[in-house]
Amino acid sequence: MGALSAARIKTVQDHMRLESQGDWDAVIATFEHPRYEMYGAGAIFDGEPAVRRYFELSRAPFPDQGNETIAIAACGDTVLVEFWLTGTHLGPLKLVDRIVQPTGRSFRVRMAATFEFATGSDRIICERPYFDQGAVIRALGLA
Repeated sequence: MGALSAARIKTVQDHMRLESQGDWDAVIATFEHPRYEMYGAGAIFDGEPAVRRYFELSRAPFPDQGNETIAIAACGDTVLVEFWLTGTHLGPLKLVDRIVQPTGRSFRVRMAATFEFATGSDRIICERPYFDQGAVIRALGLA
């Protein structure tokens, strides 16, 4: 593995660890330009204010949200990650048709994400998580 690929993998590992720790300033620092494209939900959060809003929205129902890496690999300007997304339902969860009050139930669902890098850079330009939108809801027994 080349030095740039190794640096990119380390950036992604740091990014994911910092997300789990809720260190949003440090997460933002892993980006060249903060951007999330949420496959499954179809939402795009582009720019620092939007990404910080995504953090706020996604952590309100699951403040302990974390991840456990299963596999990680670099390929060209992309790092691919397969991981377990984990968390506990400790805050109000907004669904399409209702708000579900905290249940205290935990979830663990398998996901994948790509992290895109500008050519020659070890800073992220876009994270694209791929997931089944209903997986967490089913894991919590709410569907």
